[in-house]
Amino acid sequence: MRWRTILLGDCFLLVTCLLAALQAVPIDIDKTKVQNTEPVESAKIEPPDTGLYYDEYLKQVIDVLETDKHFREKLQKADIEEIKSGRLSKELDLVSHHVRTKLDELKRQEVGRLRMLIKAKMDSLQDIGMDHQALLKQFDHLNHMNPDKFESTDLDMLIKAATNDLEQYDKTRHEEFKKYEMMKEHERREYLKTLDEEKRKEEETKFEEMKKKHENHPKVNHPGSKDQLKEVWEETDGLDPNDFDPKTFFKLHDVNSDGFLDEQELEALFTKELEKVYDAQNEEDDMVEMEEERLRMREHVMNEVDTNKDRLVTLEEFLKATEKKEFLEPDSWETLDQQQFFTEEELKEFESIIALEENELKKKAEELQKQKEELQRQHHQLEAQKQEYHQAVQLMEQRKLQQGIAPSGSTGELKLEPHT
Repeated sequence: MRWRTILLGDCFLLVTCLLAALQAVPIDIDKTKVQNTEPVESAKIEPPDTGLYYDEYLKQVIDVLETDKHFREKLQKADIEEIKSGRLSKELDLVSHHVRTKLDELKRQEVGRLRMLIKAKMDSLQDIGMDHQALLKQFDHLNHMNPDKFESTDLDMLIKAATNDLEQYDKTRHEEFKKYEMMKEHERREYLKTLDEEKRKEEETKFEEMKKKHENHPKVNHPGSKDQLKEVWEETDGLDPNDFDPKTFFKLHDVNSDGFLDEQELEALFTKELEKVYDAQNEEDDMVEMEEERLRMREHVMNEVDTNKDRLVTLEEFLKATEKKEFLEPDSWETLDQQQFFTEEELKEFESIIALEENELKKKAEELQKQKEELQRQHHQLEAQKQEYHQAVQLMEQRKLQQGIAPSGSTGELKLEPHT
């Protein structure tokens, strides 16, 4: 369903999802002979984990709604603005009683799950007397005021929360990749500080050689250009480059035959280009950078081709893009090795933050060590007191025996010897 793709198509940013995407792009060459291909059960792609803390709830709600014929028809006809605006949520009032009952059950389960999470967190903080209803306000993907009924408000909130959260993924990913690159450089420089001058020069020379080796790769075609797509057509699809046809190409790579190229299907098109630059067997090639390169290629193509910004490429959008000058005569593509991700000032600021965090961890470690030593001291003190107590008891028992008094038990009670 298109709505499923809109909501879940934004989430292929995790490395594991990307690897799964690469394995799920079988190409059937005979498909070029079919004018109107129907969806094939074996070609369906299971939507990946979005990474949202309410991912399972989101998927279950979508699955239940799609069982309602009326709602399913509305979904097929709805555009992205109708979905995002919340107008589609009003159609919930017209679904069958069975569907509403199932949605109510899903919501109760989700509220119960959230309450368990809150309780676990509060228990860990040793907090008592918690107000679950007040704490549920922090979750904006459902209406916490009515925990037993799934209403149009719930569907509206779920759509908006998922859309907003997923749209932050690209921005967050860029920041995380920048931190990754700065950490790599920081660790390299810290390692160099531990070496003597001769070893340091050797490492610097090796680093420069690996850098040049990585940069010495074949030309990378501009993502989404005719040259890039023709290369996929020829080398991946095994077709004659002289017979390249955009419409056929689109149908070939619309793997689930839903009429759209989603982000997962687009990213699979860049494998050949990435193989020119990255090889997992090469020490100088970083696979984290390869996935970042893939995602940036996808972002670029989406910005160029996806005119209505619904994060899906229709056949019409695709064919229009092939008529542009950028498709036929694109600029050269600047790979990651040609870019600077951070300045020296940014690296210094990053290292300052790391130093502060390390100092904080060091202080906590010292505090924990002191606490450990204090506990050990108290333990030894208690053991010494216990030993002194036992010695005193033994001494008292010896004196009693000497005086002919019956011995006492460990708690002081008299021990009477049985008559024989």
